Amino acid sequence: MRKLNVCVLFGGISPEHEVSLRSAESVLNNMNPEKYNIFPVGITKEGNWILYGGTDYSALPSGQWLDCPDNRQAMISPVRGQGLVVFEEDGLCREKIDVVFPVLHGENGEDGAMQGLMQMAGIPCVGPRVSASAVAMDKTLTKLVADNAGIPQAAWLLVRNSNLQNRIDEVIRSVEEKFTYPVFVKPAGTGSSVGVSKAATREQLHDALLRAGIYDEKILVEEFIDGCEVEVAVLGNGSPVASVVGEIDSGADFYDYDAKYVSDTSVAYIPARIPEDVAEILREKAIQVYNAIGCRGLSRVDFFVTRDDNRVVFNEINTIPGFTSISMYPKLFAASGIPYGELIDQLLHLAMEA
Repeated sequence: MRKLNVCVLFGGISPEHEVSLRSAESVLNNMNPEKYNIFPVGITKEGNWILYGGTDYSALPSGQWLDCPDNRQAMISPVRGQGLVVFEEDGLCREKIDVVFPVLHGENGEDGAMQGLMQMAGIPCVGPRVSASAVAMDKTLTKLVADNAGIPQAAWLLVRNSNLQNRIDEVIRSVEEKFTYPVFVKPAGTGSSVGVSKAATREQLHDALLRAGIYDEKILVEEFIDGCEVEVAVLGNGSPVASVVGEIDSGADFYDYDAKYVSDTSVAYIPARIPEDVAEILREKAIQVYNAIGCRGLSRVDFFVTRDDNRVVFNEINTIPGFTSISMYPKLFAASGIPYGELIDQLLHLAMEA
């Protein structure tokens, strides 16, 4: 069999640019070059597309990949059959692409925009398609779908950033009428806990709302759930399977960006330190969420398990979860019997299924 031509996209314009670089480094280092012709294409923070001309993927997280002399501008053409268009000194060349792996987090990466481009180009793409990606990226839309599917989740309130300019006191009063402190405040459309805050006082809520408003027009305020944070990886199209359950002990007030990627305080427990019957409920609920949103390929579904009575409470779903060396999605499936390299193989072939 001939090798598949795989374009791995990384970087992007979102606040999760650096996380994407680290994820892509791991994906590229675990992709078998005997099976695939690999085309690593980085998207700069300014939105420029560059075909990385090097083979040292450790240069990605530091940004040194941008200095490779063999880099060339490139793009995925929306015109069917054009594939990857590479800009040479003496013109253009075109590379047929069999499948794209968008190792992109956040805006234009997992919100349906990139998936729409691949749909127009007629190129299979790893992960959920346009509608599921868009719904999962917007936490308020995810909440509506989960409510409709009868999936238990934290109580929530939608706040508009435009109302914070002149009516922030009114917004704070509406939050205080619905919830008791502490509450969580999140931008509706970011991942990796970017812009997320825990507010225990009115002053903290004021600051948290303004911080979240930097990243999104829509802001989600949620009740506090006293529980351990657990995650389930899901893989598949028509008949998805769930991994073992993993638990995150953040070692901080909550599992924020620093706890995930900067500090070394967080500890992962695989399997989670919960009863097996609760773990089975979590796997079932993960697939229920996955199917309700219409996902395919992969997603990671996050929950709380309450400390007093082991209730399962849905938190959020990530359609392009982290793939760094410490990320839970590949670790959960490794613990379920699918090592990293084989997981990539399965994701690429799932993308190419009709």
